[in-house]
Amino acid sequence: MSDPSPHRYIPLVQEGGKALLQAPPILLNANTTAPSGLLTDALARPLRDLRISVTDRCNFRCSYCMPKAIFHKDYPYLPHHALLSFEEITRIAGIFVAHGVQKIRLTGGEPLLRKNIEVLIEQLASLRTPEGKPLDLTLTTNGSLLARKAKALKSAGLQRVTVSLDGLDDAVFRSMNDVDFPVQDVLDGIEAAKQADLGPIKVNMVVKRGTNDHEIIPMARHFKGSSVILRFIEYMDVGATNGWRMNDVLPSSEVIARLKQEYSLCPLEPASPGETAQRWGYANAVGQHDTDAGEFGVISSVTQAFCSDCNRARLSTEGQLYLCLFAHQGHDLRSLVRGDFTDAQIASGISHLWGTRSDRYSQMRATMAPDLGTGKRRVEMSYIGG
Repeated sequence: MSDPSPHRYIPLVQEGGKALLQAPPILLNANTTAPSGLLTDALARPLRDLRISVTDRCNFRCSYCMPKAIFHKDYPYLPHHALLSFEEITRIAGIFVAHGVQKIRLTGGEPLLRKNIEVLIEQLASLRTPEGKPLDLTLTTNGSLLARKAKALKSAGLQRVTVSLDGLDDAVFRSMNDVDFPVQDVLDGIEAAKQADLGPIKVNMVVKRGTNDHEIIPMARHFKGSSVILRFIEYMDVGATNGWRMNDVLPSSEVIARLKQEYSLCPLEPASPGETAQRWGYANAVGQHDTDAGEFGVISSVTQAFCSDCNRARLSTEGQLYLCLFAHQGHDLRSLVRGDFTDAQIASGISHLWGTRSDRYSQMRATMAPDLGTGKRRVEMSYIGG
């Protein structure tokens, strides 16, 4: 019997038909409207950025992301058949692009661990915006495999990379990645990315007070004038496994204060709407930006919320759509792409989800009751790529 109502609700299921808890159904409107290229949420924020996790695995065990005590050798990672295929990812990405997404970032885990990732990059690089423009296609990596893959990534159509690097001191870096990986191999990967023209290259340093904050000045000194854009990120309360405490956070204001003791700085305008980093330039003798010296950024994800213009959605490796980095639940798109649903129907479901989005966790963090571990678990950063 056909459903006489104008809407269809798709229940969320895991492998084996087991229902997911706390996950609302996706609303599909039978009277679909074609995407217009501009989709805004309940707070008038446009959808412009899609971050796609291609694997839940990583070869590092950074304490702030995938601590070894939790992600040990017996940790139950997703089976391969549960992951979205490259064709499924590209199909979903194409629907998001029709809704106005202009930038796609591939993440993990460690995305370069996904076999034949270059094939996916080539498929995504062929997508065009409604105006006929290519996407801003980028990838975030820990750099461990970058030296051997940089040329192939560029040939496939990747435009640029962001590399995670939490310090230059080898002992500090080995301790933080917790797998004894040498810092020089990551630096070699950054150099290979420069040679392959995967730029502008950005380097992300998560700053944890008392652990690596003494590396702020050495990192700035190393990358100043190199064309690499260094970004200092406040240690975030993402997920439930990293033992986050506010005492471990070094506010961006203190990062800037330390750098001002060494360099003359000048603030720079945002490069694009919704940019998370506050940009700073190294100043010349008259206080103007010395473009040869370059720039750096600070991402104040704890002390200065940037929810008001957040334009990012996140797709997990097995097709869960998350509307906030600090979300408690996702919305299952895999069931739709593997079911008998058209692109128009899936676009309708995405339109409903984004159109009713009102997430602003970082803005509300200060007014929330302390997390005593009894509430809903937030999604892990390693699962949706930060």
